[in-house]
Amino acid sequence: MAHAKRSEFTEAEQQLAAVAKALSHPARVAIVRLLAARNACVCGELVSELPLSQSTVSQHLKELRAAGLVQGEISGPRTCYCLAPAGWELARRLWGELLAALPPEASSCDC
Repeated sequence: MAHAKRSEFTEAEQQLAAVAKALSHPARVAIVRLLAARNACVCGELVSELPLSQSTVSQHLKELRAAGLVQGEISGPRTCYCLAPAGWELARRLWGELLAALPPEASSCDC
């Protein structure tokens, strides 16, 4: 099967794929859960709560930031991270639209 060009997909499809990719690793899901439980969190606190090295946590935060789900603010020698409200609002809308388009029952396919 040939790969389609990105430009052939809608902006919403591309944005939803970026969010799905950002959340496709259990460590990133765990980071989101930890940030959701706090107002803000420094990377060091995340490292102490996850079975990952500082550099690995930083790479996961980079992916979440690239998808617009996390934002960081430099505070002295540290960067404080928190959830990005606008990114999550967009993610909720995109996922809601996708889920609303699905048939109500998984058995509705006659394949």
